[in-house]
Amino acid sequence: MLCAMLSPPLLGIHLSLYMLFIMLEIMRYALYAIHFLIWVSNGCSKSYYEILQVPKGASDEQIKKAYRKLALKYHPDKNQGNEEANKRFAEISNAYEVLSDGEKRSIYDRHGEEGLKQHAASGGRGGGMGMNIQDIFSS
Repeated sequence: MLCAMLSPPLLGIHLSLYMLFIMLEIMRYALYAIHFLIWVSNGCSKSYYEILQVPKGASDEQIKKAYRKLALKYHPDKNQGNEEANKRFAEISNAYEVLSDGEKRSIYDRHGEEGLKQHAASGGRGGGMGMNIQDIFSS
């Protein structure tokens, strides 16, 4: 009905815009698919909360307690020669580094790991661990 009411030049513009819209939608879904494939190829990594086995709204004290428990369990000194334990310890330490820092945790909660990478790349506080292991185990 609408096509019958439009003059030929307007009909051509209308169809061109519609085709452009369709192509943009296809591109959008292709980007979603690419994002998903990248996510899957990275091992569907667990969230930092899952790594430390705490709920998303966990307090600083809960996070610290969970870190201590897991760090003691997977510490390289207690698991010499166990590559899986070393890998887990690195994951646990990385998760604790982010979740124990209010600014990093806020960025992570809003934007995930990619947000943290962008924040560090844009001059945010990034880099080293920024913590003393002795402080973690003393109290």
